[in-house]
Amino acid sequence: MKKSFFVSIAFVCVVLGIMISTQFRNVKNSDSLTVQRAEELTSKLNQVQKERDELKKQIDDLESKISDYENSAAKSSTVTKSLKDDLDKYKELAGLSDVEGPGIIVTINDGNTQLQPGADQSAFLIHDEDLLNIVNELRAAGAEAISINDQRLVATSEIRMIGNTIDINSVRFTPPYVVKAIGNPDTLEAALRLKGGIIDTLSNWGIQVNIKRSDKILVKKYDGVLTYKYAKPYEGGNN
Repeated sequence: MKKSFFVSIAFVCVVLGIMISTQFRNVKNSDSLTVQRAEELTSKLNQVQKERDELKKQIDDLESKISDYENSAAKSSTVTKSLKDDLDKYKELAGLSDVEGPGIIVTINDGNTQLQPGADQSAFLIHDEDLLNIVNELRAAGAEAISINDQRLVATSEIRMIGNTIDINSVRFTPPYVVKAIGNPDTLEAALRLKGGIIDTLSNWGIQVNIKRSDKILVKKYDGVLTYKYAKPYEGGNN
């Protein structure tokens, strides 16, 4: 009886030893994969940031050359001055130049409501769709230039949620978010304050929204890189 008892104990100890050893190897391998993945992501991030810095440098160099050309061309003839005026206009429309004018400044921050036990905290935080709704209302109300945290919104701008941050023009931000819009201040503010509109919806969730009018708002130019890989100028011919 005693012999079989000790044999059983020994068997259990061997099984436990194998299980512990296997678990240890799994944890070790998992940690190794996590570190490797983190190193890969860090390397990719550094590469993207390096490429972005190089592209921004190219933009600065090209803008400097364009400025030199514009200054010299403007002195040569009335025709070149007209071309320069057209270039300035299209740069302004494309969001590639700083603009100023009357409008509103909207500051949005996460809610400060005391949460009840079990409440969904994310419902009281600002999401990308909240900023998109505000931007859409402002555009529909005739806003001529819009920025969020000084990131100029252009045709290729993206606003998307990444974890607890919001990515705007590939730059991550946390609250508060400051939206600047140039246009008729009365019309812009009225669009946001429509009964049952975006401001009412955000207020119901405790999101803090402040609207300030100003006669002189500066909306900075888009400082990213505008490139088209597939779209090309239409030259006529077959559709």
